[in-house]
Amino acid sequence: MMPSELHQILTDTPALHQAYLVGGCVRDWLLDIPNKDFDIEVFGVSYADLSAALVRWGRTDTVGRSFGVVKLTTGTGRTYDFTVPRRDSKVAPGHKGFNVECDPDISPLDASARRDFTINSMMYDPRQKCVIDFHGGRRDLEQRILRHTSAAFSEDPLRVLRGMQFAGRFGLHGSPETIQLCADIHCGFHELAVERVREEWFKWAARSAIPSAGLKFLAATGWIRHFPEINDLINARQDLEWHPEGDVFSHTCHVCDALCAMAKWKAADETSRIAMMLAALAHDFGKPQTTIDAIKNGRLRITSPGHSEVGGLLAEQFLNRIDAPRNIVQRVVPLVLNHLVHLQSPTDHMIRRLARRLEPENIRDLCMVMAADALGRPPLAPIIPENITRLESMAQTFNLHDQAPHPILLGRHLLPLGVAPGPVMGEMLHAAFEAQMNGEFFTVDEALQWLGRQTQLPLANQIRRQLNTPS
Repeated sequence: MMPSELHQILTDTPALHQAYLVGGCVRDWLLDIPNKDFDIEVFGVSYADLSAALVRWGRTDTVGRSFGVVKLTTGTGRTYDFTVPRRDSKVAPGHKGFNVECDPDISPLDASARRDFTINSMMYDPRQKCVIDFHGGRRDLEQRILRHTSAAFSEDPLRVLRGMQFAGRFGLHGSPETIQLCADIHCGFHELAVERVREEWFKWAARSAIPSAGLKFLAATGWIRHFPEINDLINARQDLEWHPEGDVFSHTCHVCDALCAMAKWKAADETSRIAMMLAALAHDFGKPQTTIDAIKNGRLRITSPGHSEVGGLLAEQFLNRIDAPRNIVQRVVPLVLNHLVHLQSPTDHMIRRLARRLEPENIRDLCMVMAADALGRPPLAPIIPENITRLESMAQTFNLHDQAPHPILLGRHLLPLGVAPGPVMGEMLHAAFEAQMNGEFFTVDEALQWLGRQTQLPLANQIRRQLNTPS
């Protein structure tokens, strides 16, 4: 369960005779999930004595003194958090409105009761090699129930959003009493710092195994109202022939689940997983505003013309509200705007321009989001449209599946032709890049020959003479 060096520290340090592994490392061990972060709670020892006892094992950092935390970095480079038990009391609104008092004499039972959910309240005794479970966390974990540990839960409203990402990560559903308690404190959302809200969304987006469980927890508690772009998806109509799964919220849940089941999504870096999952969440944000009834081929159909464009605006609005960094916004919005591009057959010209529109995102990630969209329509057969497969294959052939095309003709190629930096050079380079995107040339030599044939461009005659290119 733990690194051998940590076991040695715990067994060979007399001051740690009442030290227990706590929190997520115990939960993840029971779920057989690899864990690199270990938190140790130490009872019966003051903060000063704890710091002094750990010095022999490596470098200690006491920057967390006000919260009773000592960070120990050993010679192997690993860092462990050792904590003296504390009493937290709410004294003012907001995440900083707590009075924190370290108390080494708190009992393990009382200390565990201050944790948010029972699945995080378990402790591991390294001496007896057993799990200490005062609040039924192991049973709740086995039954996939998310249950608050005590009434102290309501003192920190952020715990509701933590519940959302835990539900998504571990496929949990809230107990009735926890759902009700979360609903009762929904006004506490406005106390939360936006960066803390963003952190929980990003954990949901990057680490979920069943992201729909997190979204459904958000809906059940009523906290979905704080995210109107998502809330509006509930009961938003869809044409049942194309979407037999139900409303747009149900479809979005299926799409997010389909995405995180893909091996390529799991293998992607964390930032890419976040961008793709948030795009899957937002891809149909525009449907509630654009859905209409229309007669097509003599039949009444439900359709949402222009929902991609509206969805792009709403996706950016949602991301800005949770203070997502610009690099995430710049990746998510193009995925939303282009998620229907597979409805047209891919061509060389289309692929080059698509890669450019997506930048800094890429066609590979777009194909994953589009495939998830197609798979998120049960009970329809899970079939990925042929155009998506062709698009990705052609993009790989052109080496554009994970990057945008870059200009072939550059300013340094024009300088020997007597074109000085400035507006004229800029006009030439722009025209050349447009021609490149249209597939009119593929090398620098071809680009220069093309340039010599463009009589409408400035300095055309001068360039032709130097290149000996006929008009």
